[in-house]
Amino acid sequence: MPLVAPSILSANFLCLKDDIEMINNSEADWFHIDVMDGRFVPNISFGMPIIKAMKKLGKKTFDVHLMIVEPEKYFEDFKNAGADILTVHYEASTHLHRSLQAIKALGMQAGVSLNPHTPVSVLEDVIKDIDLVLIMSVNPGFGGQKFISQAINKVKKLKAMITEAGADTLIEIDGGVTLENAGELVAAGVDVLVAGNTVFSSQDPADTIKKLKQAGK
Repeated sequence: MPLVAPSILSANFLCLKDDIEMINNSEADWFHIDVMDGRFVPNISFGMPIIKAMKKLGKKTFDVHLMIVEPEKYFEDFKNAGADILTVHYEASTHLHRSLQAIKALGMQAGVSLNPHTPVSVLEDVIKDIDLVLIMSVNPGFGGQKFISQAINKVKKLKAMITEAGADTLIEIDGGVTLENAGELVAAGVDVLVAGNTVFSSQDPADTIKKLKQAGK
């Protein structure tokens, strides 16, 4: 079964405590937390203080996705705020290998995210150093976008690369994930489904998470 990581970006910020408790009590595996700086992406979300407050309640893995420029300046801050997995964008990392090593040295797992236009081949020489690759199946910066179907081919290519290298890297996908396409994504090789709007706009978010967990069966 895939891991399911509800995206906090789509939660109700006026009732964030309730949504955190819902995730705690559901079959979800991770909290997916998008950090946006208004520079790498047009939108601005939240930073360390919110994550630190969430960590007091959240009982599951904190999967923090940095959509920011110069991410290396903040690795230790996000570790202190509660990040368990820290993902940087390939497009924002001039010295990617150095960044991966720095994240791991702080005791976190290291992830790399790829924008829709970036081929998976750019990670070939560092794939064994990456714990998680996040394939963006929408353009980063906003929730509720339509799934870009080419992402499925990227997942298949990435899965082949990981297998050939003998790596243990997980494949995560974020953007437009629904109950309708989750099965196809898992079949293509996705290990972690990030779902925001699909979970938080449903009548029964916990049941939707349960159904996502069954994807691919």
